[in-house]
Amino acid sequence: MNGIEIGDEVPDFSLPASTGRNISLSQYRGRKVLLYFYPKNMTPACTQEACDFRDAHDRIAAQGAVVLGISADNLASHAKFALKNGLPFPLLSDEEHSVSEMFGVWQLKKLYGKEFMGIVRSTFLIDEQGKLAAAWRKIRVKGHVETALSEITK
Repeated sequence: MNGIEIGDEVPDFSLPASTGRNISLSQYRGRKVLLYFYPKNMTPACTQEACDFRDAHDRIAAQGAVVLGISADNLASHAKFALKNGLPFPLLSDEEHSVSEMFGVWQLKKLYGKEFMGIVRSTFLIDEQGKLAAAWRKIRVKGHVETALSEITK
């Protein structure tokens, strides 16, 4: 299941964030939103991805866009991860994986011969009208943020 497709209006959602407040997608209507889903805080690839978004944050913001990170980690884990890495954007906690399922990124994964459900690393660009403008599924971290940034600047 791919979830939301390009051109679809993205349903509003609200999740608790590392900022201490709930964040709703509708808060950002009129701005582009880079919504990235990642498997787990404090892991090497997820840390690299978060730091890549951090390092590109000013360039993303200059294009009128915001970055929101989502994983199934709890708020305490998000707060620690954000502080440790100096993240200037909120991390949303999707412990019930409702938003991850809506985007089709909560999937069966295999690692070292074991199967489990988890988030498949993916990023989505939502336009100013709340429609899905671009989607990158099952991404590799290296170079991904630059690819997403080039799409924002189109």
